[in-house]
Amino acid sequence: MFEKSQVVSMIALLTMSMGVSTASADEKQALIDDALSAAPDAISMSATIMDWEGNVLQEGSNGFTCFPTPPVLQGKAPMCLDESWMAWADSWMNKKSFRAEKVGTGYMLAGDGGASNIDPFAEGPTDDNEWVVSGPHLMTIVPDPAALEGIPTDPAYGGPFVMWKGTDYAHIMVPTAGK
Repeated sequence: MFEKSQVVSMIALLTMSMGVSTASADEKQALIDDALSAAPDAISMSATIMDWEGNVLQEGSNGFTCFPTPPVLQGKAPMCLDESWMAWADSWMNKKSFRAEKVGTGYMLAGDGGASNIDPFAEGPTDDNEWVVSGPHLMTIVPDPAALEGIPTDPAYGGPFVMWKGTDYAHIMVPTAGK
C-alpha cells in the first residue's frame, strides 16, 4: 500500500494542472520504465504515465494512470491505478468517506515498502498496527462492503486478504508472482 507521504504527493498530483516535464530524456525514460513495471504490459503500455509533480510523461488511452516509485522512498514501489482507485486515493488522502461506484483495480507488481494492515493512516510500524511489507500484488475495491465478508484479513494467509476491513478504504490485496 501507500505511505502517507506518497498519497500526499498523489493528491497534490490530482489537484494540480498538468505540467511539462523538465527532466532530461534519460531521467524521463527511467521514470517511465519504473512506472511501466507496476502493471502487466497489456495495462501499462496504454496507461497514462505521470511523475509525482503532475507531469504527464506519456499519454494513455485505457483509463489507468501509472506512477513511478515516489521519490521519497528507497527501493521500488511504482503503482498503476484505474479511475476508481484514483477516486479512492483522493478520498483516503483527504480523509473523506468513500464508496466505490464500481469495481476498481490497482497494480503494484514491484511490491511496496509496507503499510499497516488495520490502520489506513499509520505512518510507520508499531507494536500493534500489523505492519505488512507486500511483494508483488494487485488491489481490488468493490462497491458493496458485504462482498468482503469471508475473505481473510491475515496477510500471512497465503492468498488474497482484506486490508483495512471495516473502514471506507477496505480493499482486497491479491498477492501475485510479479510482472
